[in-house]
Amino acid sequence: MSTPTSAPRGFHAEPFAYHEEIEMTIDSLGNLGQGVGRVNGDWVVFVPFALPGERVRARIFRNAPNYSDADLVEVLDPSPDRVEPFCRLFGECGGCQYQHLAYPAQLDWKQRQVEEVLERLAGLSFAVNPVIASPRQDHYRSKITPHFKKPRQGKIDAIGFLLHGRRQQLLDVPLCPIASEAINERLPTLRREIHTIAGTYKKGATLLLRESADGTVLTENTDICEAEVDGVRFNFPAGEFFQNNPHILPAFTAHVARQARGEEGDRFDYLVDAYCGSGLFCLTAARHFREAAGIEISEAAIAWAQRNAEQNGITNCRFQAGDAHAIFDTVRGDFDPARTAVVIDPPRKGSTAEFLDQLLAFGPGRIVYVSCNPATQMRDLQHLASAYRLRDVQPFDLFPQTRHLECVVTLERAGQDRRKPGQD
Repeated sequence: MSTPTSAPRGFHAEPFAYHEEIEMTIDSLGNLGQGVGRVNGDWVVFVPFALPGERVRARIFRNAPNYSDADLVEVLDPSPDRVEPFCRLFGECGGCQYQHLAYPAQLDWKQRQVEEVLERLAGLSFAVNPVIASPRQDHYRSKITPHFKKPRQGKIDAIGFLLHGRRQQLLDVPLCPIASEAINERLPTLRREIHTIAGTYKKGATLLLRESADGTVLTENTDICEAEVDGVRFNFPAGEFFQNNPHILPAFTAHVARQARGEEGDRFDYLVDAYCGSGLFCLTAARHFREAAGIEISEAAIAWAQRNAEQNGITNCRFQAGDAHAIFDTVRGDFDPARTAVVIDPPRKGSTAEFLDQLLAFGPGRIVYVSCNPATQMRDLQHLASAYRLRDVQPFDLFPQTRHLECVVTLERAGQDRRKPGQD
């Protein structure tokens, strides 16, 4: 055990001294991607880049009221799932958490974490389907947003992403192996251009690199990007939200469509996409419904969704800007709620209680809830539990090498016998 060094001001010295080194076994992965172990009985210690089953030496740098944080010093007994990261900046860059973990094991742990958050936050024990893998595990991202800070003496320092574990300090990232090949071809030139005009910046900025369907890399928020998903072509401003793993999107949207339409012989007639954006789910699923409607409080997004419907010749899908206080009034009276499926894909913070109350009042026969944050998704399930029950939980790995995923939860109104055999 090493000799502790001088602790920073405010360091709480129990149960470990500052920079005290301990040996421990890692039991699991936390929801931030770090290894989790227990020492002295049940005291939890988080160790980034340590893997379940490993015996490690770790150096304490923080004691919280009920856990400690430590840096990984040495892996004494490595996991058979440990692999060599393919990015030389892994461990420094805060973008990836799992490059040292074999991809099948990444999928297994993501499935387990969805099961745990479902039980812990929603109080439900339910069989979560195996995670659908991304067809590509590197060079899959069609968008990245490097940052730089305010120039000093007319020069820009790092252009990249936050250092692991830091809230302010940036790491210079010349190339990103999870970004597409086209983006990595454009990135060095853009970096040189920014350094050349550094003196024109009065403050820091965020850059945009987004690959369009034709391989062009767009760098302005207002540039018009094009994407194709399951035969449907989409246009949208490059700076606006659109899923950035195009390789898995066809399987992802097809699953949402299948869950929304129901079973052969007992299908839903109407679809409502309640956070429709530029129309991703609504337009890829419209062929399976008599009528579909996309609702969005952003009028600009609605305009793009309408354009996308027109350019694809999709005539059974309408789009309307909805009032946040009466989001379902645009379809009330036209769609029979019992024969309607509603798809919701809220932002990372989840839905508001007001929206969920309106959804309950509308009372669709089925809800397909898409989320990039299972924690807020499971919280919202509690709000819906009085009228709906779980039918299916399907995670998708849109973000290989990171702790992030997308989860599609299918709910049906209580009293409808549409369960999978053997599930309650």
